[in-house]
Amino acid sequence: MSLRFALTPGEPAGIGPDLCLLLARSAQPHPLIAIASRTLLQERAGQLGLAIDLKDVSPAAWPERPAKAGQLYVWDTPLAAPVRPGQLDRANAAYVLETLTRAGQGCLDGHFAGMITAPVHKGVINEAGIPFSGHTEFLADLTHTAQVVMMLATRGLRVALATTHLPLREVADAISDERLSRVARILHADLRDKFGIAHPRILVCGLNPHAGEGGHLGREEIEVIEPCLERLRGEGLDLVGPLPADTLFTPKHLEHCDAVLAMYHDQGLPVLKYKGFGAAVNVTLGLPIIRTSVDHGTALDLAGSGRIDSGSLQVALETAYQMAASRC
Repeated sequence: MSLRFALTPGEPAGIGPDLCLLLARSAQPHPLIAIASRTLLQERAGQLGLAIDLKDVSPAAWPERPAKAGQLYVWDTPLAAPVRPGQLDRANAAYVLETLTRAGQGCLDGHFAGMITAPVHKGVINEAGIPFSGHTEFLADLTHTAQVVMMLATRGLRVALATTHLPLREVADAISDERLSRVARILHADLRDKFGIAHPRILVCGLNPHAGEGGHLGREEIEVIEPCLERLRGEGLDLVGPLPADTLFTPKHLEHCDAVLAMYHDQGLPVLKYKGFGAAVNVTLGLPIIRTSVDHGTALDLAGSGRIDSGSLQVALETAYQMAASRC
C-alpha cells in the first residue's frame, strides 16, 4: 500500500486553497488528503476556472491509491463562516487549527506518513483570542515535543534556527547552552535519520557581528556558543564555528557543509530565501512526525487570482515523500 500524506491549505482567505487545487491538476505518487472545507475548495476552483473532481474521504474509508490528475481527495472540515478571497475572518481561526490538529493527530495515529502545510495567518488567529506563534510551536504542543527546530531548505542550502519567532531584543537571552545543545543534537540526528546523511557537517553562526570580534562586540560566543560546540564535538557532532554570518554564507564555506545553524530568524532566512524563494521548503525537525511547508506567506492579495506559483508547495511535497522513504 502506498504511503498516505495529509495536506492542510492553511488560511482559507489566502492562496493555500488555490495551491492545493493547482497541484491537483497533476497526479501525485502517493495518496494526498486535503484536510479542508469541501465548500471552500469547490468555490475557489470555480473562481480559478479549474475543473477539479473532489473525492470525499475519511478515516473510515482512506484511499489506497493516488488520485488521478484532475482529482483531489478531501477530508471535509467545515468552516465557521463563508470565505471571500483576500478577506480575513477571525471566525475561521478555529477551523484552521482544526485542520492542523486532524493532520498532526493523523500522523501520530499512523493514518499519514507525513503532513504538508500551506501558510497560515498568525495575526488573525491571535485576534480570535487564540494564542498562536506558528505551525512549529503548535505541532510541538500537539505532539508533546519539548524542543523542535525550524529548518528551511532549497537546492544547495539548508538553514536551521536556534531561535524562531522572538523579538530581536530577546534573542541574546535565549541563546543558552541548553537550547543550543538541544537544537544541534536534533539537527544532527534528523539530517542523519530523515535525510540519510551519514555524517552531517554543520556550520554554526555567531550571534554578534564578526562572531563577537574576540569579545569586543559581545561575549555570547566566548561564554556560551564556543564552549557548547566544543562539548558537542566530543559527542561526535561535526560542528564548525561559531563563524561570522557574513563570512559563513559564501560559496567557500557552504560547499563543504550539510546545514547551517543560525542564531535567529532574520540572520539565516533572508539568505536562504534570496537563494531559493519559491523553490524552498520549511521542515520542522525534532517531531515524531514528518512536517514540511511552503517558504512563503498567505499572499492575501493574490488569493483567487490564479497568478501564483505552486513551486514551493511541490518542493514541500517532494521533501516529505523523500523523508518518509528514508524512515521506511
